[in-house]
Amino acid sequence: MVTETLVPTLRAKPAVTVATVDRRVAIFNRICVGVLIAFAILWLVPILWALDTALKPNAETVNTTWWIESPTLAAFGRVFTDTDMLQWWVSTFIASALAAVLTVVTASLAAFALSRMKFKYRTLLFWFILAGIMVPSQVLMVPQFREFQSIGLLNTFWAVALPQAPTAIAVFIFKQFFDGLPADLEEAARVDGAGFFRIYRQIVLPLSRPAVAAVAIFSFVMAWNNLLWPLLVLTNPDLMTIPVGLATVQGAFGIRYADTMATAVLGAVPLVALFLLFQRNIVEGIAGTGIKG
Repeated sequence: MVTETLVPTLRAKPAVTVATVDRRVAIFNRICVGVLIAFAILWLVPILWALDTALKPNAETVNTTWWIESPTLAAFGRVFTDTDMLQWWVSTFIASALAAVLTVVTASLAAFALSRMKFKYRTLLFWFILAGIMVPSQVLMVPQFREFQSIGLLNTFWAVALPQAPTAIAVFIFKQFFDGLPADLEEAARVDGAGFFRIYRQIVLPLSRPAVAAVAIFSFVMAWNNLLWPLLVLTNPDLMTIPVGLATVQGAFGIRYADTMATAVLGAVPLVALFLLFQRNIVEGIAGTGIKG
């Protein structure tokens, strides 16, 4: 008698339909939108509170409510009459623009060498540069201060901009972007007799405009918001940046919260305008770096 062979029955997996995929995508999109809304609220509420406080009279700022009984722009007027806000704007723009230009030049040159030049320990050097991200800038402030003091650069825009130029993350962004560029154009340029710097200046940089714009804007914003280092190296009131001016205004105004918030809002206005004008370049630079890296 032949025994029957037991054949394990395999459970058929449920078929994945288009409706199921669409439902999962819709749920994922809703979760992403919810997270974005939550982060937007976390960012917008303090900004709206500062604007709400700046529009109140100083006597009314002690009331922790959103409602403004008698809105006024007097605090903004006092900022322009009692402080050097216009001078702070100019000084901060000069120092931030100088830091941004130096960051773009130094980081792009270093990244181009790491991306295109073949030398020993290139990868190790790249990781050593990235390790600089883990070094807090506060650790270097005392030696940097002594260095700039010895060469007589204190109370200058160079003292504010030079320490902010070496940025490891900027080198990373440029290298990732350069690695994604085709090497055929550079080889053709070398055949025509172009050198290292000519290829860098006339071929690589024009093709890397999104990365240049992203690094320049991020460096500009970081230099604009920097407080501690300019506070150490600047004692001349004519060279004060906005964060340093805000610190002095807060001490001078005391409990005049409307004036303090008005100064903070005016200090942030150029950055908001910068982001609104160049947000497309920021997104293209970061997205292009991620895709080509």
